[in-house]
Amino acid sequence: MSRPLRVAIGGVHIESSTFSPHLSTAADFEVTRGDALLARYDWLAPARPWAADVEWIPLVHARALPGGAVEPAAYEAWAAELTARLAAAGPVDGMLLDCHGAMSVVGRDDAEGDLVTAVRSVLGPQPYVSAAMDLHGNVSRVLFDACDLLTCYRTAPHVDVWETRERAARNLVEALRRGRRPRKALVHVPILLPGEMTSTRQEPARSLYAGIPAVEARDGVIDAAIWIGYAWADQARCQGAVVVTGTDAAAAADAARELGERFWAARDEFAFVAPTGSMDECLDAALAAVADPARRPFFISDSGDNPGAGGADDVTFALDRLLARPEIRDGSRRAVFASLVDPQAVAQVADQAPGSPVRVTVGGRIDGRDPGPLLLDGVLESAADDPDGGRCVSVRVGGLSVFVTSRRMQYRLLESYTRLGVAVEAVDVVVVKIGYLEPELFDAAGDWLLALTPGGVDQDLPRLPYRKVTRPMFPLDRGFTAELAVVTG
Repeated sequence: MSRPLRVAIGGVHIESSTFSPHLSTAADFEVTRGDALLARYDWLAPARPWAADVEWIPLVHARALPGGAVEPAAYEAWAAELTARLAAAGPVDGMLLDCHGAMSVVGRDDAEGDLVTAVRSVLGPQPYVSAAMDLHGNVSRVLFDACDLLTCYRTAPHVDVWETRERAARNLVEALRRGRRPRKALVHVPILLPGEMTSTRQEPARSLYAGIPAVEARDGVIDAAIWIGYAWADQARCQGAVVVTGTDAAAAADAARELGERFWAARDEFAFVAPTGSMDECLDAALAAVADPARRPFFISDSGDNPGAGGADDVTFALDRLLARPEIRDGSRRAVFASLVDPQAVAQVADQAPGSPVRVTVGGRIDGRDPGPLLLDGVLESAADDPDGGRCVSVRVGGLSVFVTSRRMQYRLLESYTRLGVAVEAVDVVVVKIGYLEPELFDAAGDWLLALTPGGVDQDLPRLPYRKVTRPMFPLDRGFTAELAVVTG
């Protein structure tokens, strides 16, 4: 009887903006090892049939909320631990690399490429590597060359995260059992767009991704994947990509070329997932709209400082515009601002009794874009512990509840609002640091707009100081013909 396959699992998962002054440190990461790491993957408990008779070897996995570039010492520690544990595990047949694809590390322009190179230095050339990634990640030539299988999410908002990881693991196990190294093809597509223009809720991304299963079902094809890429890092690898893996080299190459051409042909059709405007324009529209109860709560995305994409989470621009509105200051309209990270401000007021008057300066400590730190003169509405944000408070100023957190977080779940005593259905306007609305907020919204606010993940890409991105690149450049070369392996 042949021995069980031995497959290692590990990785570093973060999306990080080089345009944000935030520095992601070791304290930002949730780290799992051993049984806790294996427990993340539900195909192991109990094992799916395809996963049976496989010895799964947990290394280390570090995951953080999107942020700024990772400090070198933190990244180097994760990489060193991962490779040391891999070396100590003895011979393995393959590895599942569970990563994002848009990690930036200070001083490095291709963090995942660096990580997989370190992995290969321990594994050697024979074991197979399968990468599970976010569709907002990047596929450099280094990453492509070092991996045997690569796949990514097919939905944005991402509702198929765990399905993708399972697919990457299943493809790896099945390839190992076939005993034939997969053939693969890469096409880079010179498109750089924010996720808020490429949601699979709407065209053309909906049809682009909906066409993947039919391609994947072709003879000789194992997996097909399309990466939108990550728009908020100034690196040559940041652009669209298609990777197809298969048992037949020609089938993989043909499919990759076809999907790349579909992506390029649709470039002018991409549009924001909601109507956009300046923060003041969005507030004008929201305050006019909420006279109709069916359009409440009206959500506005403070998109330029979205922590879910890498923003610092403490730009006060949108809050300042809210506080300038008389109908919000005097309580005629009920509003929520979610949120700012400021542990110093939270510590200053969190232990006071609810209803106590407070004067506290918030925001602008990490990303000091105008107007910088703001003084809140109001009352402490509530305080609560949140699993994502740590100790959090709500400071009430007139009709506005301002959420302040101890740790960076994205207010994407309704229960996070409820913890601070706010039922969003009773609110007129909710301004949230987010891009496209995550499912619970999307379902709760009576209407919504996407404000093109400043920050480290500014949606108005021409305002960003790109220097290293490969040019020409749509939509930074227009009127050029793309040469969609197929790279095989």
